[in-house]
Amino acid sequence: MTLQNTPIQSLTVLPGTNRIGDPENFNEISIHPGDTISIVGPTGSGKTAFINDIEVFAQGDTVTRRKILVNGSEPSEDLIRDPAKKPIAMITQSTKCLADLTVEKFLSMHLRARKLENNGILDAAIDLTNQFTGEKISGCMRMSSLSGGQTRSLFVADAVIISDAPIILLDEVENAGIFKNRVIETLREKKKAIIFVTHDPYVALLTEKRIVMKGGAVEKILTPGGEEQTALAQIAKMDADMMVLRERIRSGELLSAVTGAGI
Repeated sequence: MTLQNTPIQSLTVLPGTNRIGDPENFNEISIHPGDTISIVGPTGSGKTAFINDIEVFAQGDTVTRRKILVNGSEPSEDLIRDPAKKPIAMITQSTKCLADLTVEKFLSMHLRARKLENNGILDAAIDLTNQFTGEKISGCMRMSSLSGGQTRSLFVADAVIISDAPIILLDEVENAGIFKNRVIETLREKKKAIIFVTHDPYVALLTEKRIVMKGGAVEKILTPGGEEQTALAQIAKMDADMMVLRERIRSGELLSAVTGAGI
């Protein structure tokens, strides 16, 4: 996989320290194209700090003291600073577009920053957005009028189509009204490395590896393999049932009883 002719074969996280200065209990975490990783742990355990270190290519200069390598070496300055070359896209729950632009103008601005011609890219980004959300958008809509689910869906599509970022960081976006199954499926198809900060058990079980955070540090790294397939199937059914219930409530139904058949 390449980005602006710069091959990204691996990203490595080297350990830092926890909040009291003790070293983290791992040697390194290697991330490759196509990997799916979830970051889990209680509120305040350091999940967002972990992906922030990746997003800024930390070099021992953040509070965690972690260091990030690209292809086994320190990233070059242009890889960090040049928006046309940066290989990481980060989408958070609090992401907002303050400028009152239309969707089309917002995406066009990003195309120019990436030094790309349109050639149908804008339409492709909007089409992909509408695969991620039930609230369809169009290019003439204002960014400031989009719902949380629409905005996050657009930013994920933008990261895939326009940024073509090989590494995508998602901070609890599953709570923003997007079709998380479709997002994960698409990112896997595109061979993106996906790192989720999540409290959602379904998202956590869908990923190949789980990093458990505690006290600002990596507590453990889990690679379940096929051990959780039964649990995943059960949680998938519960998640699908909850989605149906949410849509029924949004459409104005009264739920006098909730049963397997009624859902």
